[in-house]
Amino acid sequence: MVMTERIIVALDVPTITEAIALVEKLPQVSFWKVGLQLFVSAGPEILKFLKEHQKRIFLDLKFHDIPNTLAGAADAAAQQEVDFLTIHATAGRTALSAAVKAISQAVFQPKLLGITLLTSLNSRELAFDLKIPLELPEYALQMAILAKEAGLDGAVCSPFEVAQLRQVCGEDFLLICPGVRPSWTVAGDQSRVMTPAQAFKAGADYLVIGRPITSATDCVAAWHKICDELL
Repeated sequence: MVMTERIIVALDVPTITEAIALVEKLPQVSFWKVGLQLFVSAGPEILKFLKEHQKRIFLDLKFHDIPNTLAGAADAAAQQEVDFLTIHATAGRTALSAAVKAISQAVFQPKLLGITLLTSLNSRELAFDLKIPLELPEYALQMAILAKEAGLDGAVCSPFEVAQLRQVCGEDFLLICPGVRPSWTVAGDQSRVMTPAQAFKAGADYLVIGRPITSATDCVAAWHKICDELL
């Protein structure tokens, strides 16, 4: 797989009209992320549009609920034929396993990814706000291990945790990294960021990149600039 096919561009726009316009401006992008804002606005219609245009879909809704509800939601996402689907690892082993079981019975089976810790959070917030008595890298690792033990296909983590997770969880465990910013953009609300080249070198399978492309004055030029940096 070429490097650019491992970049997932975040469709973090408020309407389906804006989303369609962005996809049409960037026909060379093969993998798109649909998050909460766009899905709440557009619903399954945006997923249908992407499938009709032979795009891969990362449905990043970060499910977090009781086992029965998670299983039902995972099954519903499978019916939409999305490729990746996210679940908070903190939903717990039983809920994660319920989602895995639901997906296993579907005709189309998305890759299930456990959210370890949001990349907007830092060590101080983990300790003082969330009252987690673990260092941030150890907490992310424990969440990834939980996801793997429950049968998930991979985890979402910061680029700073990816090397350790790769070493512990193995080569077959997918690691997807948001919090990726080219050197020529600002970090925004992300606390733990690396450049695309650094994240791939650390061991990421896929990168999620949004605002550096979608908020750029020229999104096409921004996409090509990122691609050129990876050559």
